[in-house]
Amino acid sequence: MNRYLASHIIEDLGGKIVLLTGPRQVGKTTLSKMLGRSFDYLNFDNPEHRLALHDRSWDRKKELVIFDELHKLKNWKSWLKGVYDTEERRPGLLVTGSAKLDTCRKVGDSLAGRFFQFRLHPLDLKEISAMEGAEAPPAILAKLLATGGFPEPYLKANERFYRRWQKSHLDIILKQDLIELENVQDIVGIETLIQMLRTRVGSTISYSALAGDLQVSDKTVKRWLTILENMYVIFRVTPWHRNIARAILKAPKFYFYDTGQVMGNHGVRLENLTACALQKEIHYQEDCHGRAFQLNFLRTKDGKEIDFCLSCREADRVKPLLLLEVKWADARPSTNFRAFAEYFPPLEKVQLLGELHREKSYPDGLEIRRAANWLATFSLCL
Repeated sequence: MNRYLASHIIEDLGGKIVLLTGPRQVGKTTLSKMLGRSFDYLNFDNPEHRLALHDRSWDRKKELVIFDELHKLKNWKSWLKGVYDTEERRPGLLVTGSAKLDTCRKVGDSLAGRFFQFRLHPLDLKEISAMEGAEAPPAILAKLLATGGFPEPYLKANERFYRRWQKSHLDIILKQDLIELENVQDIVGIETLIQMLRTRVGSTISYSALAGDLQVSDKTVKRWLTILENMYVIFRVTPWHRNIARAILKAPKFYFYDTGQVMGNHGVRLENLTACALQKEIHYQEDCHGRAFQLNFLRTKDGKEIDFCLSCREADRVKPLLLLEVKWADARPSTNFRAFAEYFPPLEKVQLLGELHREKSYPDGLEIRRAANWLATFSLCL
Protein backbone atom coordinates (compact mmCIF):
# COMPACT_ATOMS: atom_id res chain seq x y z
CA MET A 1 0.00 0.00 0.00
CA ASN A 2 1.80 3.10 -1.27
CA ARG A 3 0.43 6.03 0.75
CA TYR A 4 -0.37 9.32 -0.93
CA LEU A 5 2.39 11.34 0.80
CA ALA A 6 5.28 8.97 0.02
CA SER A 7 6.72 10.63 -3.09
CA HIS A 8 6.50 14.13 -1.56
CA ILE A 9 8.31 13.06 1.62
CA ILE A 10 11.08 11.33 -0.35
CA GLU A 11 11.59 14.50 -2.39
CA ASP A 12 12.03 16.63 0.75
CA LEU A 13 14.25 14.27 2.76
CA GLY A 14 17.30 15.24 0.71
CA GLY A 15 17.48 18.75 2.14
CA LYS A 16 15.07 19.15 5.06
CA ILE A 17 14.04 17.48 8.27
CA VAL A 18 10.61 15.97 7.67
CA LEU A 19 8.02 16.04 10.47
CA LEU A 20 5.28 13.46 9.90
CA THR A 21 2.29 13.67 12.22
CA GLY A 22 -1.20 12.22 12.34
CA PRO A 23 -3.54 10.13 14.50
CA ARG A 24 -2.15 7.17 16.40
CA GLN A 25 -2.14 3.97 14.28
CA VAL A 26 -2.84 5.86 11.06
CA GLY A 27 0.23 4.26 9.43
CA LYS A 28 3.06 6.76 10.06
CA THR A 29 5.65 4.18 11.06
CA THR A 30 4.67 1.80 8.25
CA LEU A 31 4.90 4.61 5.70
CA SER A 32 8.26 5.75 7.10
CA LYS A 33 9.78 2.30 6.76
CA MET A 34 8.56 2.04 3.16
CA LEU A 35 10.39 5.18 2.04
CA GLY A 36 13.69 3.37 1.48
CA ARG A 37 15.43 0.04 1.91
CA SER A 38 18.18 1.42 4.15
CA PHE A 39 16.97 3.01 7.39
CA ASP A 40 17.58 3.05 11.13
CA TYR A 41 14.53 3.27 13.39
CA LEU A 42 14.53 4.68 16.94
CA ASN A 43 11.36 4.91 19.04
CA PHE A 44 11.47 7.10 22.15
CA ASP A 45 9.06 4.74 23.91
CA ASN A 46 11.70 1.97 23.75
CA PRO A 47 14.25 2.21 26.63
CA GLU A 48 17.10 0.86 24.49
CA HIS A 49 16.28 3.33 21.74
CA ARG A 50 16.16 6.19 24.26
CA LEU A 51 19.75 5.40 25.23
CA ALA A 52 20.77 5.45 21.56
CA LEU A 53 19.12 8.85 21.18
CA HIS A 54 20.98 10.12 24.25
CA ASP A 55 24.31 8.86 22.83
CA ARG A 56 23.40 9.79 19.23
CA SER A 57 24.49 6.29 18.28
CA TRP A 58 22.37 5.47 15.24
CA ASP A 59 23.81 4.04 12.02
CA ARG A 60 24.99 6.95 9.90
CA LYS A 61 25.60 4.73 6.88
CA LYS A 62 21.86 4.33 6.47
CA GLU A 63 20.04 6.52 3.99
CA LEU A 64 17.34 7.43 6.48
CA VAL A 65 16.99 7.72 10.26
CA ILE A 66 13.45 7.61 11.69
CA PHE A 67 12.85 9.20 15.10
CA ASP A 68 9.45 8.01 16.35
CA GLU A 69 7.63 9.86 19.18
CA LEU A 70 10.62 12.19 19.54
CA HIS A 71 8.38 14.99 20.81
CA LYS A 72 8.38 13.19 24.19
CA LEU A 73 12.07 14.08 24.54
CA LYS A 74 12.61 17.24 26.59
CA ASN A 75 13.66 20.15 24.33
CA TRP A 76 13.42 17.85 21.32
CA LYS A 77 13.51 20.69 18.81
CA SER A 78 16.80 22.07 20.10
CA TRP A 79 18.22 18.55 20.20
CA LEU A 80 17.15 17.91 16.60
CA LYS A 81 18.53 21.29 15.49
CA GLY A 82 21.90 20.29 16.92
CA VAL A 83 21.90 17.05 14.94
CA TYR A 84 20.91 18.83 11.74
CA ASP A 85 23.38 21.70 12.07
CA THR A 86 26.50 19.90 13.32
CA GLU A 87 26.63 16.76 11.19
CA GLU A 88 27.87 17.41 7.66
CA ARG A 89 27.24 13.93 6.25
CA ARG A 90 24.01 12.81 7.78
CA PRO A 91 21.20 10.54 6.61
CA GLY A 92 17.76 11.91 5.86
CA LEU A 93 15.95 12.76 9.10
CA LEU A 94 12.29 11.82 9.55
CA VAL A 95 10.46 12.60 12.80
CA THR A 96 7.05 11.03 13.43
CA GLY A 97 4.53 11.62 16.18
CA SER A 98 0.89 11.13 17.14
CA ALA A 99 0.55 14.69 18.43
CA LYS A 100 0.71 17.98 16.58
CA LEU A 101 4.43 18.76 16.62
CA ASP A 102 3.87 22.39 15.68
CA THR A 103 2.06 22.99 18.99
CA CYS A 104 5.22 22.42 21.04
CA ARG A 105 6.43 26.02 20.88
CA LYS A 106 7.85 26.31 24.40
CA VAL A 107 11.37 25.68 23.10
CA GLY A 108 11.12 28.50 20.57
CA ASP A 109 11.44 28.38 16.80
CA SER A 110 14.75 26.54 16.79
CA LEU A 111 13.80 24.49 13.71
CA ALA A 112 12.74 27.48 11.60
CA GLY A 113 13.78 26.99 7.98
CA ARG A 114 15.04 23.47 8.62
CA PHE A 115 11.90 21.35 8.22
CA PHE A 116 8.80 20.59 6.21
CA GLN A 117 5.73 19.10 7.87
CA PHE A 118 3.27 16.51 6.57
CA ARG A 119 0.00 15.39 8.16
CA LEU A 120 -1.00 11.79 7.41
CA HIS A 121 -4.73 11.09 7.41
CA PRO A 122 -6.68 7.80 7.48
CA LEU A 123 -7.61 6.14 4.21
CA ASP A 124 -10.45 7.73 2.25
CA LEU A 125 -12.34 7.03 -0.96
CA LYS A 126 -9.89 8.95 -3.12
CA GLU A 127 -6.77 7.23 -1.79
CA ILE A 128 -8.28 3.74 -1.79
CA SER A 129 -9.78 4.14 -5.27
CA ALA A 130 -6.33 4.98 -6.65
CA MET A 131 -4.87 1.69 -5.39
CA GLU A 132 -4.45 -1.23 -7.75
CA GLY A 133 -7.30 -3.73 -7.53
CA ALA A 134 -9.53 -1.41 -5.47
CA GLU A 135 -13.23 -2.14 -5.20
CA ALA A 136 -15.85 0.09 -6.78
CA PRO A 137 -16.46 3.37 -4.88
CA PRO A 138 -19.88 2.30 -3.45
CA ALA A 139 -18.30 -0.79 -1.84
CA ILE A 140 -15.45 1.32 -0.44
CA LEU A 141 -17.95 3.82 0.98
CA ALA A 142 -19.89 1.08 2.76
CA LYS A 143 -16.70 -0.24 4.39
CA LEU A 144 -15.54 3.22 5.44
CA LEU A 145 -18.88 3.97 7.08
CA ALA A 146 -18.71 0.68 8.99
CA THR A 147 -15.07 0.58 10.10
CA GLY A 148 -13.58 4.01 9.43
CA GLY A 149 -10.42 4.61 7.42
CA PHE A 150 -7.62 3.55 9.77
CA PRO A 151 -5.62 0.97 7.79
CA GLU A 152 -5.73 -2.04 10.10
CA PRO A 153 -9.50 -2.23 10.73
CA TYR A 154 -10.31 -1.15 7.16
CA LEU A 155 -8.17 -3.91 5.66
CA LYS A 156 -9.58 -6.48 8.09
CA ALA A 157 -13.11 -5.47 7.01
CA ASN A 158 -14.55 -7.09 10.13
CA GLU A 159 -16.86 -5.04 12.35
CA ARG A 160 -16.21 -7.23 15.41
CA PHE A 161 -12.45 -6.69 15.01
CA TYR A 162 -13.07 -2.97 14.51
CA ARG A 163 -15.01 -2.63 17.77
CA ARG A 164 -12.16 -4.28 19.68
CA TRP A 165 -9.53 -2.20 17.87
CA GLN A 166 -11.51 0.97 18.55
CA LYS A 167 -11.53 0.39 22.30
CA SER A 168 -7.80 -0.37 22.40
CA HIS A 169 -7.02 2.65 20.24
CA LEU A 170 -8.95 5.03 22.49
CA ASP A 171 -7.53 3.48 25.68
CA ILE A 172 -3.96 4.20 24.53
CA ILE A 173 -4.80 7.83 23.82
CA LEU A 174 -6.69 8.34 27.09
CA LYS A 175 -4.50 6.36 29.49
CA GLN A 176 -1.07 6.91 27.97
CA ASP A 177 -0.77 9.85 25.59
CA LEU A 178 -2.91 12.33 27.55
CA ILE A 179 -1.02 11.65 30.77
CA GLU A 180 2.45 11.72 29.17
CA LEU A 181 2.01 14.69 26.85
CA GLU A 182 -0.64 16.88 28.45
CA ASN A 183 -0.46 15.90 32.12
CA VAL A 184 -4.23 15.43 32.19
CA GLN A 185 -5.59 13.91 35.38
CA ASP A 186 -9.36 13.86 34.75
CA ILE A 187 -9.31 11.03 32.20
CA VAL A 188 -12.91 10.09 33.02
CA GLY A 189 -14.04 13.63 32.22
CA ILE A 190 -12.36 13.62 28.80
CA GLU A 191 -13.67 10.13 28.07
CA THR A 192 -17.19 11.37 28.86
CA LEU A 193 -16.62 14.40 26.62
CA ILE A 194 -15.67 12.11 23.72
CA GLN A 195 -18.82 10.05 24.23
CA MET A 196 -20.91 13.23 24.18
CA LEU A 197 -19.25 14.47 20.99
CA ARG A 198 -19.94 11.15 19.26
CA THR A 199 -23.67 11.90 19.40
CA ARG A 200 -23.33 15.55 18.32
CA VAL A 201 -21.42 15.29 15.05
CA GLY A 202 -22.85 17.74 12.53
CA SER A 203 -24.33 19.96 15.24
CA THR A 204 -22.88 23.20 16.58
CA ILE A 205 -21.26 22.83 19.97
CA SER A 206 -22.05 25.05 22.93
CA TYR A 207 -19.12 25.22 25.35
CA SER A 208 -21.37 26.27 28.22
CA ALA A 209 -23.79 23.38 27.55
CA LEU A 210 -20.93 20.87 27.56
CA ALA A 211 -19.50 22.46 30.70
CA GLY A 212 -22.87 22.15 32.43
CA ASP A 213 -23.25 18.49 31.46
CA LEU A 214 -19.70 17.69 32.59
CA GLN A 215 -19.87 19.92 35.68
CA VAL A 216 -16.66 21.75 34.83
CA SER A 217 -15.87 25.28 33.68
CA ASP A 218 -16.11 26.57 30.10
CA LYS A 219 -12.35 27.08 30.21
CA THR A 220 -11.78 23.43 31.08
CA VAL A 221 -14.03 22.23 28.23
CA LYS A 222 -12.18 24.43 25.73
CA ARG A 223 -8.84 23.12 26.98
CA TRP A 224 -9.99 19.49 26.70
CA LEU A 225 -11.28 20.05 23.16
CA THR A 226 -7.96 21.63 22.15
CA ILE A 227 -6.08 18.66 23.62
CA LEU A 228 -8.23 16.21 21.64
CA GLU A 229 -7.50 18.25 18.50
CA ASN A 230 -3.77 18.20 19.24
CA MET A 231 -3.95 14.42 19.67
CA TYR A 232 -5.73 14.03 16.31
CA VAL A 233 -8.92 12.62 17.81
CA ILE A 234 -11.21 15.37 16.50
CA PHE A 235 -10.99 18.49 14.34
CA ARG A 236 -13.14 21.60 14.39
CA VAL A 237 -14.98 23.36 11.58
CA THR A 238 -15.93 26.96 12.27
CA PRO A 239 -18.70 29.04 10.66
CA TRP A 240 -17.69 31.03 7.59
CA HIS A 241 -17.30 34.74 8.10
CA ARG A 242 -15.41 37.38 6.16
CA ASN A 243 -13.96 38.45 9.50
CA ILE A 244 -12.08 35.33 10.59
CA ALA A 245 -11.61 36.59 14.15
CA ARG A 246 -15.39 36.94 14.55
CA ALA A 247 -15.98 33.48 13.07
CA ILE A 248 -13.73 31.88 15.67
CA LEU A 249 -15.92 33.28 18.44
CA LYS A 250 -19.01 31.53 17.10
CA ALA A 251 -20.04 27.96 17.97
CA PRO A 252 -18.04 25.40 15.93
CA LYS A 253 -18.72 21.83 14.88
CA PHE A 254 -16.42 18.91 15.65
CA TYR A 255 -15.75 15.83 13.53
CA PHE A 256 -13.81 12.63 14.28
CA TYR A 257 -10.80 11.44 12.31
CA ASP A 258 -12.25 7.97 12.86
CA THR A 259 -15.69 8.00 11.22
CA GLY A 260 -16.50 4.74 12.98
CA GLN A 261 -16.65 6.69 16.26
CA VAL A 262 -19.75 8.58 15.11
CA MET A 263 -23.03 7.58 16.71
CA GLY A 264 -25.88 8.49 14.40
CA ASN A 265 -27.69 7.60 11.21
CA HIS A 266 -26.10 7.02 7.81
CA GLY A 267 -26.45 10.70 6.92
CA VAL A 268 -24.48 11.88 9.95
CA ARG A 269 -21.74 9.32 9.36
CA LEU A 270 -21.54 10.34 5.70
CA GLU A 271 -21.21 13.98 6.74
CA ASN A 272 -18.29 13.06 9.04
CA LEU A 273 -16.70 11.00 6.26
CA THR A 274 -17.02 13.95 3.88
CA ALA A 275 -15.53 16.36 6.44
CA CYS A 276 -12.54 14.01 6.80
CA ALA A 277 -12.04 13.87 3.03
CA LEU A 278 -12.18 17.66 2.71
CA GLN A 279 -9.81 18.23 5.62
CA LYS A 280 -7.39 15.65 4.20
CA GLU A 281 -7.36 17.35 0.80
CA ILE A 282 -6.77 20.77 2.41
CA HIS A 283 -3.83 19.46 4.44
CA TYR A 284 -2.44 17.72 1.35
CA GLN A 285 -2.55 20.94 -0.66
CA GLU A 286 -0.97 22.93 2.18
CA ASP A 287 1.77 20.41 3.07
CA CYS A 288 2.73 19.28 -0.44
CA HIS A 289 2.00 22.32 -2.62
CA GLY A 290 1.99 25.30 -0.24
CA ARG A 291 -1.57 26.28 -1.18
CA ALA A 292 -3.85 27.69 1.51
CA PHE A 293 -7.48 26.61 1.85
CA GLN A 294 -9.99 26.60 4.66
CA LEU A 295 -13.07 24.56 5.57
CA ASN A 296 -16.14 26.16 7.14
CA PHE A 297 -19.90 25.74 7.36
CA LEU A 298 -22.59 28.32 6.66
CA ARG A 299 -25.42 29.22 9.00
CA THR A 300 -27.90 32.10 9.18
CA LYS A 301 -29.45 33.49 12.33
CA ASP A 302 -32.74 31.77 11.48
CA GLY A 303 -31.09 28.34 11.24
CA LYS A 304 -30.61 27.86 7.49
CA GLU A 305 -27.40 25.95 6.96
CA ILE A 306 -25.00 24.55 4.35
CA ASP A 307 -22.78 21.77 5.66
CA PHE A 308 -19.48 22.88 4.11
CA CYS A 309 -17.95 25.90 2.42
CA LEU A 310 -14.48 25.46 0.89
CA SER A 311 -12.44 28.60 0.32
CA CYS A 312 -8.94 29.53 -0.77
CA ARG A 313 -6.90 32.08 1.16
CA GLU A 314 -4.98 34.69 -0.80
CA ALA A 315 -3.07 37.21 1.34
CA ASP A 316 -5.76 38.80 3.53
CA ARG A 317 -8.64 37.71 1.27
CA VAL A 318 -10.80 34.59 1.49
CA LYS A 319 -12.40 33.43 -1.75
CA PRO A 320 -15.23 30.84 -1.49
CA LEU A 321 -14.92 28.05 -4.07
CA LEU A 322 -17.50 25.39 -3.24
CA LEU A 323 -20.72 24.98 -1.26
CA LEU A 324 -21.42 21.38 -0.29
CA GLU A 325 -24.50 19.81 1.29
CA VAL A 326 -24.53 16.17 2.44
CA LYS A 327 -27.65 14.00 2.68
CA TRP A 328 -28.25 10.28 2.64
CA ALA A 329 -31.18 9.76 0.26
CA ASP A 330 -33.14 13.01 -0.19
CA ALA A 331 -32.50 13.98 -3.83
CA ARG A 332 -34.63 17.13 -3.68
CA PRO A 333 -32.42 20.24 -4.05
CA SER A 334 -31.80 21.83 -0.67
CA THR A 335 -33.56 25.19 -0.41
CA ASN A 336 -30.69 26.42 1.78
CA PHE A 337 -28.55 27.07 -1.29
CA ARG A 338 -30.92 29.87 -2.26
CA ALA A 339 -30.63 31.39 1.21
CA PHE A 340 -26.94 32.12 0.61
CA ALA A 341 -27.07 32.99 -3.09
CA GLU A 342 -27.12 36.75 -2.46
CA TYR A 343 -23.97 36.58 -0.29
CA PHE A 344 -21.74 34.73 -2.78
CA PRO A 345 -20.85 35.20 -6.44
CA PRO A 346 -21.64 32.25 -8.71
CA LEU A 347 -19.61 29.27 -7.49
CA GLU A 348 -19.73 25.48 -7.52
CA LYS A 349 -22.67 24.01 -5.58
CA VAL A 350 -22.92 20.28 -4.95
CA GLN A 351 -25.39 18.16 -3.01
CA LEU A 352 -23.94 14.73 -2.15
CA LEU A 353 -26.11 11.69 -1.51
CA GLY A 354 -25.22 8.28 -0.15
CA GLU A 355 -28.02 6.72 -2.18
CA LEU A 356 -29.01 8.24 -5.52
CA HIS A 357 -30.79 6.72 -8.53
CA ARG A 358 -29.71 9.34 -11.10
CA GLU A 359 -27.21 12.19 -10.98
CA LYS A 360 -28.41 15.55 -12.30
CA SER A 361 -27.77 19.28 -12.43
CA TYR A 362 -29.95 22.41 -12.57
CA PRO A 363 -29.89 25.72 -14.47
CA ASP A 364 -28.60 27.59 -11.41
CA GLY A 365 -25.50 25.33 -11.38
CA LEU A 366 -26.50 23.05 -8.51
CA GLU A 367 -25.30 19.46 -9.01
CA ILE A 368 -26.79 16.38 -7.34
CA ARG A 369 -24.06 13.73 -7.14
CA ARG A 370 -23.43 10.27 -5.70
CA ALA A 371 -21.16 10.73 -2.70
CA ALA A 372 -19.05 7.64 -3.42
CA ASN A 373 -18.11 8.72 -6.95
CA TRP A 374 -17.63 12.41 -6.12
CA LEU A 375 -15.40 11.76 -3.09
CA ALA A 376 -13.33 9.27 -5.08
CA THR A 377 -12.30 11.94 -7.61
CA PHE A 378 -12.51 15.25 -5.66
CA SER A 379 -9.45 17.49 -5.86
CA LEU A 380 -8.67 21.11 -5.01
CA CYS A 381 -6.93 22.69 -7.97
CA LEU A 382 -6.54 26.42 -8.52
